Amino acid sequence: MSENNTVLKAMGIHRIFPSGMVELHVLKGVDFELKRGEVVSLLGSSGSGKSTLLHILAGLDTPTDGTVMWGDTNIFALKDRVRSYLRNANLGFIFQFHHLFPELTALENVMLPLLIGGSDKSEARKKAEGLLERFGLSDRAEHFPSQLSGGEAQRVAVARAIVSEPQ
Repeated sequence: MSENNTVLKAMGIHRIFPSGMVELHVLKGVDFELKRGEVVSLLGSSGSGKSTLLHILAGLDTPTDGTVMWGDTNIFALKDRVRSYLRNANLGFIFQFHHLFPELTALENVMLPLLIGGSDKSEARKKAEGLLERFGLSDRAEHFPSQLSGGEAQRVAVARAIVSEPQ
């Protein structure tokens, strides 16, 4: 990502979904800029396009029109694999529903971004255990998502989102 203060920038984002004989215009010309260190809330009624915008900003969905920049990089000019690598290295993303891998323990779910990024397994384990301890989940590290409460699963998802120290 860029060394300037702008971490993420969206310009003229449009997203249209076909809906039978008509088109549903969910996003119309959205501009957005996030500077390093800023915290932003995205508010709106159900169905207003919040999740659609977040998915586009994270490169998980493609806009009908518009540009998303991560630093100086137009993310939609990248191949999917490169975009996924950069997302893993630079963004912490927590879904509305935690989307933990059900066949992995809480610890393994938190370790996953580090392992995908090429970290050594013992280093990834140590870092993930530290985060789980920080979130009061040390005693739940070897539990599967189905064995966690909703709040515990959400904290595991937060730990997974920040374990790779995103910008």
